[in-house]
Amino acid sequence: MARKRYSDEDVRRLLREIELSLASGSDVATACRSAGVSDATYYTWRKWFP
Repeated sequence: MARKRYSDEDVRRLLREIELSLASGSDVATACRSAGVSDATYYTWRKWFP
């Protein structure tokens, strides 16, 4: 199975979506799962896109 590559715009959109879920009270694992990425990917993206 090939890896899925996200564009910079997609990453920023998903980070915004996850941050909104976190602001509404969900935990990191649930917010990442609903966005379709792992929590490790989320933390890596946060380092790359502050």
